[in-house]
Amino acid sequence: MGKKVTVIGAGSVGATISYTLSMMGIADEIVMIDINENKVLGEALDIRQGLQFCRASSVYAGGYAEAVNSDIVVITSGLPRKPGQTRLELAQANVDILKSIMPRITKYAPDAIYILVANPVDILTYTFVKYSGIPENHIFGSGTMLDSARLRSRLAEYYDIDSTYINAYMLGEHGDSMFLPWSLVKLNGNGARLYKEKKAREGNMLPDIDREAIEKYVRTSGGRVIARKGATFYAVSMSVAHMCKCVLENVGCVLPVSVMMHGEHGVDDVCLSYPTMINSDGVFAKVPTPLTEEEEAALRRSGDALKAVISGLAF
Repeated sequence: MGKKVTVIGAGSVGATISYTLSMMGIADEIVMIDINENKVLGEALDIRQGLQFCRASSVYAGGYAEAVNSDIVVITSGLPRKPGQTRLELAQANVDILKSIMPRITKYAPDAIYILVANPVDILTYTFVKYSGIPENHIFGSGTMLDSARLRSRLAEYYDIDSTYINAYMLGEHGDSMFLPWSLVKLNGNGARLYKEKKAREGNMLPDIDREAIEKYVRTSGGRVIARKGATFYAVSMSVAHMCKCVLENVGCVLPVSVMMHGEHGVDDVCLSYPTMINSDGVFAKVPTPLTEEEEAALRRSGDALKAVISGLAF
């Protein structure tokens, strides 16, 4: 049987995810669902007419019933934050949207792996874990995947090495309280300090790491893209497609995705990004990760910030 992915939401992010999955040949069948029927029909037709140049065999618009036998369901449906709207108001609006979607999609795809992408992603992942009835290991959020990709991209530019040789994460909330655990940063298999010393001995002196500037770059990257083109959707779509590949091809990648915490580092009953192995079972295992005392405190602060939002929501 072919690999099937359902994408709920045909806005810029959802449509680009469907396109990216098609181009990468990750899924054989892609179902697109959206409340705006004309929009989703147009997006599916636009992709389908180019499938002769791709490995994907079928892309079409449908209703929730067409999601039957999906291996993965990607949920991108949600409202953007409006001027003057508080973070809590946005969270409640998108929780309400997700609550309306959950029973309709889980009825037809009870065995799928669910990837939450809409924001606030940690809150929506928590909602889905708590109230969907789907096994917890079948649910995770895109979390800080994009933030971590931005971090690796910046470090790659800084050191003029391929980003695939960099291991670094942004962890915690996909939002204001996320943090960069520098103790986990590895360049070409070495710690950042050791890498710099090695390159210095070889006569290629590298600049000192400006940690504050790098963190600022990661935190402001989304805003820079939005200011220039109005929205971000290419990089997030590529990161979601990579997550789908890890599931569909049983790769076993360790990714910074949003998962339910159960006391790790003192964080409990909240979803946030933590190094997690993803394979065909969805969340295979959280990877025990040594953090410094300062980093553990940052992770707990991030969990507390999310709990403060959760406490004000009506589920």
